[in-house]
Amino acid sequence: MGFGRGHVRGLLGPFGEGFRAELLSRGYTWGSAAHQVHLVAQFSRWLGSRGLSPGEVDRAVIAAFLEARRREGYVHLLSTRAMAPIVEYLRDLGVVPLEPQRPLTAAEAVLGEFERYLLDERGLAPASVRSYVGVARRFVAYVGGGDDFDLDALSAATVMSFVAEECGRRGIGSASATVTGTRSWLRFLYRTDRTAVSLAAAVPSVANWSLAGLPRSIGLAELAGLVRSCDRRRAAGRRDFAILTVCSRLGLRAGEVARLELGDIDWRNGEILVRGKGARRDRLPLPEDVGEAIGAWLRRGRPRGITASAVFVRLRAPHGPLDSTGVSAVVKRASLRAGIEPIGAHRLRHTAATSMLQAGGNLTEIGQILRHERLLTTAVYAKVDLSALAAVVKPWPQP
Repeated sequence: MGFGRGHVRGLLGPFGEGFRAELLSRGYTWGSAAHQVHLVAQFSRWLGSRGLSPGEVDRAVIAAFLEARRREGYVHLLSTRAMAPIVEYLRDLGVVPLEPQRPLTAAEAVLGEFERYLLDERGLAPASVRSYVGVARRFVAYVGGGDDFDLDALSAATVMSFVAEECGRRGIGSASATVTGTRSWLRFLYRTDRTAVSLAAAVPSVANWSLAGLPRSIGLAELAGLVRSCDRRRAAGRRDFAILTVCSRLGLRAGEVARLELGDIDWRNGEILVRGKGARRDRLPLPEDVGEAIGAWLRRGRPRGITASAVFVRLRAPHGPLDSTGVSAVVKRASLRAGIEPIGAHRLRHTAATSMLQAGGNLTEIGQILRHERLLTTAVYAKVDLSALAAVVKPWPQP
């Protein structure tokens, strides 16, 4: 077939340079954009050799083109994901037809309604909605949610069996989320008259006693190793250093770090707006070292020309906001570089609380910084205040 390289000619020739400009505006380097344009040039010639028009491009045509590339011996850009940028660009121009939408199954329709209910009526955060809908989707698969999706025969025994199977392979935190999501799903089904009785009460509880665990933090030496692992001569190092500083000094959750926007930082008054769970909004003091870390990233690290308002963004094109998974990945990579056990962002939240306690802060102050709704939630940190506990502990009786 002899794909070769060069500028885009043939059927897709009029769109080649516009596509290149679009890629560059989205943060692709010249080299990455060139590879994508070369792929389009090959695709254009392949369409012409097969007598196909752009209006006939669909999944089957793309799959056939990629298979032809494999036979030619190419080893890169062989997935449908590699073709996504040009296909999306051409669809936006109306050159390539939109993929036909297949009809929703009965189960998919109910799941979509459940998602809208959680967002619009319950006002849950997107991360919670994804968790609950994921549980509901697994529940539907468990009861056989095909085209003949029917909830009339749903029983308490089926609910308990589902929960037992799901929670049996999960940790305590994940099992608790599964139980909460299942109850919300079952309440929704009853509320919308899809079940005759509410089966939420049939969901067993997870054995997770309040304050039973001990918050796990890292020591000052380990924390110093984390921040030292960031090469602040490079953009990635400045971003990672800022994220680690925000997590360890302010105790923000990964999702809260991901949701930080440029307008949330009040530089004049030294405050930062934190977008917490649900619709909660809190203002916290902006410590000097946190402000310096964020400022260094924004001035000398964050890519220019990004339209996204997020403080922390991806460095590889297409540039976009980091999500909570990306924030946790930054912490995990830093822990591996520092030679300590892999940790996530939440461990730094515990570290921030423990550091405040050791510096003389009381539980009320820590609860305000961590934005706990109940003091009981903060009370778990009393168990890590070893000096205070030592003053009240009784000596072990001697024989």
